[in-house]
Amino acid sequence: MLHAGDTITLKSFTDGDFAAKRIQGMRPLEGSDEYAQISADGGKVVAFSFRTGKQVRTLFDVKDTKGETIKSFDDYEITADGKHMLIQTNYKRIYRRSFTADFYIYNIEDKSLRKLSEGGSEQIPTFSPDGKKIAFVRKNNIFITDGKEEKQITTDGKFNEIINGLPDWVNEEEFSFNNALAWGADSKTLSWIKYDENKVKSYSLQMFKGSHPSLDDNAEYPGLYSYKYPKAGQENSKVSAWCYNLTTGQTARYALPLDSDGYIPRIRPTNDASRIAIYTMNRHQNDLKIYAASPLTGVCKLLVEDTNAKYVKEEAMEGIIVGKKYILLPSDRDGIMSLYLHDFNGKMIKKLPSKREITDVYGYDEKTGEAFVQTVGATPMDRAVAIISPKGERYITGLEGWNTAQFSGDHRYFLNSWSDANNPYVYTVKDNTGRTIRDVLNNDSLVNKLKDYDLRPKSFFKFTTSEGVELNGWMIKPSNFDPKKKYPVVMFQYSGPGNQQVVNSWGIGSMGNGGMFDYYFAQHGYIVVCVDGRGTGGRGADFEKCTYLKIGDLESKDQVEAALWLGRQSYVDSTRIGIWGWSFGGFNTLMSMSEGRPVFKAGVAVAPPTNWKYYDTIYTERYMRTPNENPDGYAINPINRVGALHGKLLICHGVADDNVHPQNTFEYAEALVQADKDFKENLYTNRNHSIYGGNTRNHLLRQVSEWFFENL
Repeated sequence: MLHAGDTITLKSFTDGDFAAKRIQGMRPLEGSDEYAQISADGGKVVAFSFRTGKQVRTLFDVKDTKGETIKSFDDYEITADGKHMLIQTNYKRIYRRSFTADFYIYNIEDKSLRKLSEGGSEQIPTFSPDGKKIAFVRKNNIFITDGKEEKQITTDGKFNEIINGLPDWVNEEEFSFNNALAWGADSKTLSWIKYDENKVKSYSLQMFKGSHPSLDDNAEYPGLYSYKYPKAGQENSKVSAWCYNLTTGQTARYALPLDSDGYIPRIRPTNDASRIAIYTMNRHQNDLKIYAASPLTGVCKLLVEDTNAKYVKEEAMEGIIVGKKYILLPSDRDGIMSLYLHDFNGKMIKKLPSKREITDVYGYDEKTGEAFVQTVGATPMDRAVAIISPKGERYITGLEGWNTAQFSGDHRYFLNSWSDANNPYVYTVKDNTGRTIRDVLNNDSLVNKLKDYDLRPKSFFKFTTSEGVELNGWMIKPSNFDPKKKYPVVMFQYSGPGNQQVVNSWGIGSMGNGGMFDYYFAQHGYIVVCVDGRGTGGRGADFEKCTYLKIGDLESKDQVEAALWLGRQSYVDSTRIGIWGWSFGGFNTLMSMSEGRPVFKAGVAVAPPTNWKYYDTIYTERYMRTPNENPDGYAINPINRVGALHGKLLICHGVADDNVHPQNTFEYAEALVQADKDFKENLYTNRNHSIYGGNTRNHLLRQVSEWFFENL
């Protein structure tokens, strides 16, 4: 039964009618209290004052250039000295973080614009520290140009064989970066990571004509996109670090201590011309090392090492700061993510005092010794912004709701984004004492719009499982909720390591956007629930890493326990509980429906891994080690549990999913057939892991919702 207010439709949701306004694209200018941003009309890059919000100057105007002219641009980058820019056009996505584009060099003072290179689209153009040269990658080889003369530095690059300066698929996806270049501080050397993919096995995705976009080359016969994808326990790329000396023209390999199957998850510039920072990690990913590598001699000196009995969190790597005098290292070695300060030679000085787990690092001021961070707030569901120094911690936002920060280049001001589960984003500029300087943006218009839809606020709850574990959850009830009635329940979850879905943020909900898709269920008379089980984030290393080597076991038990707890509530119909999820959430949907206790009447798994031996090395082995080392852990999977599956099942998968291969669904479907289990399967032509394009997302979400309407 629909409520009395206006009605949410799937089309209105997927068309973005309920999208909150956000501030995006702010680029703090180094060492100043200014930031750059693309103008509202998309034609300019403008510098603004953090403090006043007023325009200071125009940095680039697409209609006012000398030399080359372009009609529009996609993005930009500014040199540290603020004299030059890279202007990006013709963006073409490759994988999650990689893309090609056509780039132009722009001189801010004389407004001259010239093409970076005439040789074709480029990747990761990277300014030298003096702003006079740019290194970039084209077709897996590295080039250096000063805008006039171009020199090719490597010649062995070849698709599916050798990559210079760019991570391969698995390193890009699972170590979260797309640039493997590092200039020396004196602009006289360029260092990079090389990936030898020759022994990595290929995976082929079948591509059809399809539409949105239409691939006309495949109109009669499908094509194949084959790329190197190392599955758990299989051969990875062989990685090495190299350096080119611009003065001598010589290329040399760094003498980097590295296991034959080890990783180089980062290469970073420093402010010292005699050293580049190179990170290494063993294949088990429980030993992270940071080396000072000499571009002149190739010698590598160990500076900092972080070891863990289980694994070093990948997310913490981006928070490492290698400064002029200090190295700041986030680590959860003592139970919660904290900051450890080292001198430039690697000697640990101290652990910075913080009572709450650090969830992001925004910067470090070496003069004051202050680290600017995000931490867990009043509860594991909240986030706050703090300044931590050897003297202690100081919170500069409230502890409730979800706070993020973007600091000015001089750390005097920051843009604070705040929201909670029932209030969309509010942006203010604060100084570093936490005092509000000015209001920037709110979503009052969305708040007023939502009043017409008669939506009940989301509520948080907690309960204790039969194993004595306290879990957090959120709940959405129908607007006309009657506590004397019994309602069907749709449970959503993700459940992956370190992830949180039970958060006090407007980003809450199965599809974000304040949970509007979940309210779509609620207006049809369903209660929607999400519970974060064991293995999720915000509650320390022990809670997060207790699923190590047995992914899916405890996570599925906790979803079943949540359903059992819900079934004991007076307002829940225990015979009509469903569950769904995407990616890891799809995996845990299948695991939960076949856990052995038949609590779910229906479920939907979108793009699910179904056996971890089909997924990539870096992610899978971080939590599971290899199949040979951990056969019992890998045996815990939906395919092996297929005989215990209970409930009506719908599986949805993109046929061109380069991340969770459709192989997962195909093999699981075959297991279902042989186990004589009924199911429905929806396949999406040419769609990747995100399953979007044209009407695709609207169609997908209709399948999800109608499945529960029909079966609950």
